[in-house]
Amino acid sequence: MPAIVYQKDKRTGITYAYESVSYWDKEKQQSRAKRKLIGKLDPETGEIVPTRKRKNKGTQLSKKPGPLPAEKVKRSFFGATYLLDMIGEKIGITEDLKKCFPDRYKQIMSIAYYLILEDRTPLRRFPKWSSLHKHPYGQNIPSQRSSEIFASISEDERYQFFCLQSKRRIEKEFWAYDTTSISSYSKRLKQVRYGHNKEGDYLPQINLALLFGEESNLPFYYRKLPGNITDVKTIKNLIADMDFLEYEKIKLAMDRDFYSEENINALFKHHFKFLIAVKLSLNFVKDELERARDDLRDWSNYSQKYELYAQTKTIDWSYSQKRPRKGDTISGKRRIYLHLYFNSEKALEEEKEFNTRLINLQEELLSDKRRPEHEKLYAKYFDVSSTPVRGIKVTAKQEVIDEKKRNYGYFALMSNEIKDPVTALEIYRNKNMVEKAFGNLKERLNMRRLLVSSDASLDGKLFVQFIALIFLSYLKKQMQDNDLFKKYTIQGLLDELDFIECFHQPGATIRIGEFTEKQRDLYKKMGVAPPTSLQ
Repeated sequence: MPAIVYQKDKRTGITYAYESVSYWDKEKQQSRAKRKLIGKLDPETGEIVPTRKRKNKGTQLSKKPGPLPAEKVKRSFFGATYLLDMIGEKIGITEDLKKCFPDRYKQIMSIAYYLILEDRTPLRRFPKWSSLHKHPYGQNIPSQRSSEIFASISEDERYQFFCLQSKRRIEKEFWAYDTTSISSYSKRLKQVRYGHNKEGDYLPQINLALLFGEESNLPFYYRKLPGNITDVKTIKNLIADMDFLEYEKIKLAMDRDFYSEENINALFKHHFKFLIAVKLSLNFVKDELERARDDLRDWSNYSQKYELYAQTKTIDWSYSQKRPRKGDTISGKRRIYLHLYFNSEKALEEEKEFNTRLINLQEELLSDKRRPEHEKLYAKYFDVSSTPVRGIKVTAKQEVIDEKKRNYGYFALMSNEIKDPVTALEIYRNKNMVEKAFGNLKERLNMRRLLVSSDASLDGKLFVQFIALIFLSYLKKQMQDNDLFKKYTIQGLLDELDFIECFHQPGATIRIGEFTEKQRDLYKKMGVAPPTSLQ
């Protein structure tokens, strides 16, 4: 049976009476209640007096300045969306979106909130989520409407947002740059091409390039690429975009897949600072490593923090630049810092991994179950013969294996700015946040497979998911800085706050429900003030 619940409005002193009916919420797995306003309590008689709408002879009463009172009784979850509201204001997402999308920014933010809070849940479930949560747009966004919003986001608007966000990043910090692949079997998307993903699978896909602030841990730029474009080919267009967006004092941290002589020359030409991993098989790296082997592992080169040996060599880079208009080539020397490292733990891991691989290759040969993709490895590490009597005979090429062993535990970085090898290593290791961010983007934001049928919808959906990624990256950084991953996942922390409710009542300011000291502390560790009232 319905119960009568009384609630006093502290602002007016009036006590309202509500009819409350309890029910079980299957989605949240908890008991909930629906309330209906039936009147206000007479303080003298104790009776409930039905409320009536005030009239003023056909004209509306003048509204007092201040919060807009609710038109009907409603309760909504708001603790997690409030956190995202505060983060958006703090790092400038809300302001920048409003400038770029003045008529759609609230819808974009609400969809991004949904992607963050409803982990991997398809957008068709948005209406139910919207009815239970307070969010920027405040209204339902049907599936068809969300597709229209995605298709309406133009290239110019996206680049305007990139410009605004980049200005909020610290110019002195390095920008981590990397790419990932997103699979799709849609025949309508122009940039879907067969290519190898990071796991080596050959699939139809598009590629996505992303830039992160190395200190802020926040992404601020991305590009969509055809699926058959390799990493080394992306630098040219990246540089062109940086020039177009008028970014200054650019510093890039990159994996060795981006290395080529042409790319290094291009980075020098445009006065970019860079830190890039390089292969030990490069001739100039091989030569310097040979000269450094005797003293690299001296005690004076040992880093206790990273438990490895590190040494820097200053070398000359043979710079060249073709000038098509004049038909000549400029050449000269540029200074490079080559950082060499040896890690004994890494050496043991590499040896174990290599031995396991050799055993597997040998077994494939002896069982005559050769794999086409391994033919080059068979020829490199083994001599194989076969006779009718003795069958298949496999002999290891020990000299080749020994040469491979000489480089266990060694690796190299190269920079045209960073002189100290430990500093270079710290910056490069921070770059792994890009790979983790890609994991968030593809797994948490439901991007493992593309579920759109047009390029316009794809571009818009990627942008909204990118907005969600900025929020997630902020949350992840705060949780790491405050050591919260021992107790929570990102989803667990958001769920902890999501249960906080807000109440909409006729004639009263929207107010919040009770919350615990633990929830208050989580807000503070996320860098935002706990809620006190809603406007």
